[in-house]
Amino acid sequence: MTNHPPPAKPPTASAALKQFFRKPKGLLILIFVMLLGLAAVLSHSAPIGIGLVSAVLAAAVVDAPILRFRFGEWSFPDGAVLTGMIVGMIISPLDPWYVPAVTAVIGVASKHLMRTRTANIFNPAAFALIASYYIFGSAQSWWGAMPDVTPWALVALVVTGVFITDRVNKMPLLLSFLGVYYALFTISSWVGNPERYVEIYRSPDLHAVLFFGFFMLTDPPTSPPRARDQILFGIMAGAVCFAFFQLSGAVYFLSAGLMVANVWEAWRRVRAHSKRERLKVHETRHPHPV
Repeated sequence: MTNHPPPAKPPTASAALKQFFRKPKGLLILIFVMLLGLAAVLSHSAPIGIGLVSAVLAAAVVDAPILRFRFGEWSFPDGAVLTGMIVGMIISPLDPWYVPAVTAVIGVASKHLMRTRTANIFNPAAFALIASYYIFGSAQSWWGAMPDVTPWALVALVVTGVFITDRVNKMPLLLSFLGVYYALFTISSWVGNPERYVEIYRSPDLHAVLFFGFFMLTDPPTSPPRARDQILFGIMAGAVCFAFFQLSGAVYFLSAGLMVANVWEAWRRVRAHSKRERLKVHETRHPHPV
C-alpha cells in the first residue's frame, strides 16, 4: 500500500499577505504608502489624495481583467497599482482628477501593447507621463518626492530608495546614471552659465531625480539584470536626460531619457533571445559526442 503525502494546505490570508510584502513589488507599495503618509501629514494638501486615488483605481480596474484574460485567473494587479501610484505622485495635484487617472490607464495599456517576448518595452509610468504632457499639458510637480516639506523628507527618500534599489540588485545602474547625469551638468556649469543649472542641485529637481532614479529607472522588467548592462543602461539614460534638458528643457526630460534606454534594453533582450535560439538549433543539429 502506497502512502501518499497529505495535500498541501493553501496558505492563510495573513501568510499570503506577508509573502506578498516580501517581494519587490510589495515592498515598493509599502515604501510608497510610507512616503505618501509622510507627505500627507507634512503638506496638509487635500487635492493630493484625489488625483492619487483616481490614478490607482483606474489603473487597477483596467489591468485586472486583462491579467485575468492573459493568465486564466484573477490576480492582484500590483504592477498597475505601482504605475498609478507613481503617476499620482508625479503629476501636479492641481491638475483635474481625471488627468492622473487617464495617464495611469495609458501606462497600463502601454505595458500590454508594447512588449517583447519577455517583458514590456517602456516603463509604463514614463511612457504615460510623456503622453499625458501632450494630451493634457499636464504639470509634473513630483510632490510624492516631498520637495517642499522638510529636509528630513530627503533622508526618508534616500533611505527607502537605497533599500529598494539594493533589494532589486540595481545599484550599478543607479550609480552610473547619477554619476553621468551630475557630471554632465557640472561640466556644463563650468563651461557655460552656471545660473542655468543651479536648480538641478536643489529642491525640487534634486528630489525628482532621486525619486526617478530609485523607483522608475530601476524597474526590473524594463532594465537589465547584469551589472555590465546596467552600467551601460545608466550611462545612456543619464546622457539622454541631460541632452533632452539641453535641447528642449521639457518637463518630461527624465522620462524621455528612460524611454531611450528602455528601447536599447528591449533591443538587447531580443538579440540575446535570438542568440540563444540559434545556439539551441546548432546544438540540436550538431550534438556534442558522448
